[in-house]
Amino acid sequence: MPKPKHILVIRLSAMGDVAMTVPVLRALQHQYPELKLTILTKPFFKPFFRDLINVDIISAEINDNHKGVYGLYKLSKQLKSLNIDAVADLHNVLRSKILKFFLFGKRVVQLDKGRAEKKALVKGQSFKQLKTTHQRYADVFKKLGYSIDLSQPIFPKKKNLNEKYLQVIGNDSKPWVGIAPFAAFDGKMYPLNLMTTVIEALSKDYKILLFGAGNEEKTRLTEIASQFKNVINLAGQFTLDEELDIISNLDVMLAMDSGNAHMAAMLGVDVVTVWGVTHPYAGFLPFNHTLKSAIVVDRTQYPKIPTSVYGNTFPKGYESAMASISPNEIILKIRSSIKKASL
Repeated sequence: MPKPKHILVIRLSAMGDVAMTVPVLRALQHQYPELKLTILTKPFFKPFFRDLINVDIISAEINDNHKGVYGLYKLSKQLKSLNIDAVADLHNVLRSKILKFFLFGKRVVQLDKGRAEKKALVKGQSFKQLKTTHQRYADVFKKLGYSIDLSQPIFPKKKNLNEKYLQVIGNDSKPWVGIAPFAAFDGKMYPLNLMTTVIEALSKDYKILLFGAGNEEKTRLTEIASQFKNVINLAGQFTLDEELDIISNLDVMLAMDSGNAHMAAMLGVDVVTVWGVTHPYAGFLPFNHTLKSAIVVDRTQYPKIPTSVYGNTFPKGYESAMASISPNEIILKIRSSIKKASL
């Protein structure tokens, strides 16, 4: 069977999952520059793919133009006109399945999410490293005839920041530490009072840039930033495209098991991740990182971890699992990362 020359790539959400596609697609393009890609994603995520070449982005307006079955039918007609040879479904949900039905006649490979292995992991039936999400994405393209080597990653150059950025951030020689303290679920968010202790200690030697989204996060980060020197709240001040410019200039990003970790990793930035009731073994470590970059809860104290893949469920008594990680452990890990980068 001949290799497809033009592949439709589907990944609509969530933020971290979309960001994780980027290093894989970048490697695919570098190794197969003749391949044409059309990426279907939500409009908000379009900046993620800005440094890729030979790529078109189609916005899936699932709350408007492309809402419901009829909306997906309209979208499929638009996609058919692009002369696509094959579909790489990196999402594998009901919406993408309906869309693929309307694209009948096209070769389709969909993501294997490894549900059985992940179920065994959270039920305590096994405790071992599962295939990474990045490799699962790469496996989809391998089935389409394009084996991808992820071992020699290439990253875009960090962006030059103009006066608009520097008026907010300042321009001094201290290392920049990004901190994204929020997560989609409480089970994987480090308590904010303990994170404030981390921020206070690190702000004595580094410039701290706080990342968040939405009014509530912005308000809470503003309160923290007002307490210390060298701490700046970026929430609500820049577009996603502009935030990526700033992230590319960080010395290290401190984040939960969340989208910000993957945004930094896709740009080649060192990331320190803090894990609560989830665990890196489920396959969601940031790209090009190892377990050494992760801080996890002590499983002798909380043996049922991971209690879920996404952090949305945990048994009684595990509400405070994240709080068992000391601020000093995080502080030392950040200092070590910056010291290593300076050698």
